[in-house]
Amino acid sequence: MAEHLSQSELDYPFKLLEYFNGFRVSKVIFSACELGVFDLLLKSPEPLSAQHVARELSTSVDGMERLLDALVGMEVLEVETTDGTAVYSSTDVANLYLAKGSGKSLHDMIIYQSQTIYPLWNNLVDAVREGKNQNQKTFGLPPEDVFQAVYRSEEETLKFMGLMNSSWILDGHDIATAFNLSCFQTIVDLGGCTGALAREMAKAYPSSSVTVFDLLPVVETAQKHFSQENDAVVFQSGDFFSGEVPPADLYVLARIIHDWPEEKCLMLLKKLYDACKPGGGVLLVEAMLFENRRGPVTAQIFSLNMLVQMEGRERPPSGYTSILNKIGFRNVQVCRTGKSYDAILAVR
Repeated sequence: MAEHLSQSELDYPFKLLEYFNGFRVSKVIFSACELGVFDLLLKSPEPLSAQHVARELSTSVDGMERLLDALVGMEVLEVETTDGTAVYSSTDVANLYLAKGSGKSLHDMIIYQSQTIYPLWNNLVDAVREGKNQNQKTFGLPPEDVFQAVYRSEEETLKFMGLMNSSWILDGHDIATAFNLSCFQTIVDLGGCTGALAREMAKAYPSSSVTVFDLLPVVETAQKHFSQENDAVVFQSGDFFSGEVPPADLYVLARIIHDWPEEKCLMLLKKLYDACKPGGGVLLVEAMLFENRRGPVTAQIFSLNMLVQMEGRERPPSGYTSILNKIGFRNVQVCRTGKSYDAILAVR
């Protein structure tokens, strides 16, 4: 830390103050999404005044004006003055990622971060002290059944599935093409949720069959809320921990291993190893730490989130290589995408 904080930072702590205010910056975007600011501005053929936005969204004018001005300061919105009145419009970035109507919308991810992750992080101190998740304190649910918390209601299930859908709409193509997977004729995405990552796999490898394998309620919700016409992906229900897995040449575990303690990860990977024929493999998708664990900050933050919400952690490449080798997988390859998630491929 000391080598990165310059003498000027010692004179006045600009960087530290930026960190202190980070939660407020997040909440500005979260609140604007929850209120519908970006959707309203996207649909409007012209810039809107704070009074107009407040009236449409049933808020106070003063509060909305402050929120809009903060978004302008953050360069998420733009403002101009017309006949002495400030009028606001969205940037291209806001239209693409923050409004519901965009094909690359991160709206569902933001709602989940605001309404589920944010309350959990209020109890980060206790998570660090106790070394366990804070589902009991935050939601009144037992800490040992983490997915009971994730799927505690239809509304929460949809929020979580929306989060996962947003993640793979954003990062799915880079993951699907991190390695040439065309040699795998049957691909099964275990815990594939809405099918967003599986669809990227199907696009990248049209000669391969791609199946999403997830719990029955998840599959039913995916088919109800996230289905697509002429879908190239097949959905199959089951529990990959307690039941059998479908036969496949390649098993995809995207953001699965980081949820669980090592012994449970080893148990699952052993099941997949036994199901694989020689030449078959697994593709793990996670946010990898550096080997010295000094970054990336995003992966370090994700690892803290596993502490506060789940039972697992993020790992460096050697951590994934180690658990894969313990089971018998060989030829472990690692690809850092330079974005949120990385890929690890191993074959039997």
